[in-house]
Amino acid sequence: MTNEVILQVKDLKTYFTVDEGLVKAVDGVSFDLHKGETLGIVGESGSGKSVTNLSVINLIPTPPGKIAGGQVLFHGKDLLAMPQAEIRQIRGNKISMIFQDPMTSLNPFLKVSTQMIETIVLHQGLDKDAAKQKAIEMLKLAGIPAPEKRIDQYPHQFSGGMRQRVMIAMSLSCNPEILIADEPTSALDVTIQAQILEIMQELTKRLGTAVILITHSLGVVAGTCDTLCVMYAGRIVERGPTDVIFEDPKHPYTKGLIRSVPRLDVENSERLYSIQGQPPNVIDLPDCCPFYPRCEKAMDICKKKYPAIANFEQGRAVSCWLYSGAKDE
Repeated sequence: MTNEVILQVKDLKTYFTVDEGLVKAVDGVSFDLHKGETLGIVGESGSGKSVTNLSVINLIPTPPGKIAGGQVLFHGKDLLAMPQAEIRQIRGNKISMIFQDPMTSLNPFLKVSTQMIETIVLHQGLDKDAAKQKAIEMLKLAGIPAPEKRIDQYPHQFSGGMRQRVMIAMSLSCNPEILIADEPTSALDVTIQAQILEIMQELTKRLGTAVILITHSLGVVAGTCDTLCVMYAGRIVERGPTDVIFEDPKHPYTKGLIRSVPRLDVENSERLYSIQGQPPNVIDLPDCCPFYPRCEKAMDICKKKYPAIANFEQGRAVSCWLYSGAKDE
């Protein structure tokens, strides 16, 4: 990781208009991504992780969705202000994405070779023969045996783990500067998960690619990410170096997530800890701390106003009234 910032997300807001009201799926998210960095975004389902990154590459369906505000600066240029023709040259080329379910991401009617070659020809300007050789090389690097034969097979002829390897090979075939991985191991068993993560780490390190890893698994984050963003109800509630946050979590939600992870190094006969309650309904959510109904340290002010951001050393930031100078009212 270097000090060069290649992506800046500033006060990003993405809303969806539904019959019941306004869904603020992403409501003021900000973070920086450095060259070669792996940044993890964690949180429960519905916290806004995937919508944040779909917004980054401008893939929000309109309607019902709309990017209501903010900037996404890639080398200083705002991706949200670009015409579609220009951002299509960046999407899949400079910024690539691995989606959660490879079976729905790959076209079942087209051979893997057709899908990979199309991407390489479009963005790299190679002829079909050269593009196929590049695709075979990437499949080999992704750990697929006999790639010369398997490249001409259809997605249903691959296992779940192999399909995810195909997606990794396809997403990295154009040597992107940023790879967005949306829960790339959630549908796989634990042994295959470890293999997929190892392949991603090896290839991105070799190519110098920065990674945004979306996951709900703190174990995955602990072993792979340099920086951690914890999301809740469409906002980042804690941000900082991964090892520092694991050693000293500050936000009550972060503490709850870490405490919920089973530990093998501690003898404990008690029941596994879980955060009480359920994530909030983000339709027409009031401007207060959305975590207060589940928080063991909630104060009166938490029910009235959203907390300001409190900054700490080592680039840490926390949105919680415990650190924003408020007293119980």
